[in-house]
Amino acid sequence: MNSTVNFCKNLTTAKWFELTIIGVIVTNAILIGVETYYVSSQINFIQSIILGIFTIEIVTRFIAADNTKSFFQSGWNIFDLSLVLICFIPESLFNNASTIMALRVLRIFRVLRLLRTSEEIKLIINVLIKSLKSLLYNGIFFLVFLYLFSIIAVSLFRLPDYHTLSPEKQIVYNEFKEAITNATMNAPEPYGTLSESMFTLFRVLTGDNWSEMRYYLLDAYEYGLIHIPPTVITTFHVVWFILAAFLLLNLVVGAVINNYQIIMDENQQKQKEKKEELK
Repeated sequence: MNSTVNFCKNLTTAKWFELTIIGVIVTNAILIGVETYYVSSQINFIQSIILGIFTIEIVTRFIAADNTKSFFQSGWNIFDLSLVLICFIPESLFNNASTIMALRVLRIFRVLRLLRTSEEIKLIINVLIKSLKSLLYNGIFFLVFLYLFSIIAVSLFRLPDYHTLSPEKQIVYNEFKEAITNATMNAPEPYGTLSESMFTLFRVLTGDNWSEMRYYLLDAYEYGLIHIPPTVITTFHVVWFILAAFLLLNLVVGAVINNYQIIMDENQQKQKEKKEELK
């Protein structure tokens, strides 16, 4: 028994074994992409072999672990084991097409096994996991400002209801709709509702042609559909863009960088302790 455990430990720590598994994972990822174009019996056969290799690998790492508890303490082991077990679920058990589709989607996540092939990638993932708490609070902070500015935008920039306008104003409204671009005309009113206003401000945050919103409102002002002067329109959008793009996003970046440094210090401390133990 001890010889089997030692063999598995030596195997899982061997460089050639790691490179072989990386090659299998890359092949699996490529074949998953190929399967989006066409499916053949040859591809299915190769995928079955790959699944067998993944199964052998996870069993080997389980044997190589000090005990069952230590094996399941690793999130990567649980992740790999879950993907392997999902692949063994036959689609014939389900008659529901949506369930079969969900099962196939879960199997596609085998591509994510590429994330464990590099220590640097593992470090990045650990940083993101450690940053979740900070990102949650940053997200709440961002949503508060998004909600506040969205309410202000709806209050200031919402166009009047077409059905409540006088016939003369309806003619002006139609002329305004004809004057704006087709893309804008076919889209919902940017600040017509609170939800649409929040989406519009999020679009401004991404920098997706955000100045178009300003020109849209300037045209509405020229047609007399809103009565907010251009200075206020411009100031509102510039202030939001500066606040969201430069301040709120930098808080997220700062939180991630801070946790990155913390994990780097922890890794260095662990390496230092290991060196001292060896001495």
